[in-house]
Amino acid sequence: MQTFFISTLTVALAELGDKTQLLALILAAKYRRPWPIAAGILAATLINHALAGTIGAVIAKWLEPQTLQWIVAASLIVIALWTLKPDKADEAEAEHGTSYGVFLATAISFFLAEMGDKTQIATAVIAAEYHPLWQVITGTTTGMLLADIPVVWLGSKFATRLPLRAIRYTTALFFAAMGLWILLR
Repeated sequence: MQTFFISTLTVALAELGDKTQLLALILAAKYRRPWPIAAGILAATLINHALAGTIGAVIAKWLEPQTLQWIVAASLIVIALWTLKPDKADEAEAEHGTSYGVFLATAISFFLAEMGDKTQIATAVIAAEYHPLWQVITGTTTGMLLADIPVVWLGSKFATRLPLRAIRYTTALFFAAMGLWILLR
């Protein structure tokens, strides 16, 4: 269960103020239908994180433990620095696929927005370090939902009250600390 909890906490923190969280807010404001939006987020995240986790686990098998440790630690420190840069949601992402309904619009938008995103990279990094893979995927998906679903239901009132700068700095410190911890253990 340690793998599940680490995965959940890492992605939940990384997602706060992220572009996909802002995309969830845009979709909620546009469609005002939380259930299909939440289902679309779940579907897109499961697929995206399963792919990222599998890639991370496969790459980990090719590398020696010492090399993998350095790559994971460096990746977490890079994610910490990346977290300091605020994301901006692209409203065009919310428009993609709207003719297929709210669920598909959300699933497609979220899947595309997650490609190369810090939470996807964090999933690959966690999968390279922690096992079993199903706990990583379940944990990262849970973390994504914990961060995004309240935004879908509470909308702009919730988002405007969050101290995003403080959250971004705290999250960056968390990733940097994880990177340093992996280096020093």
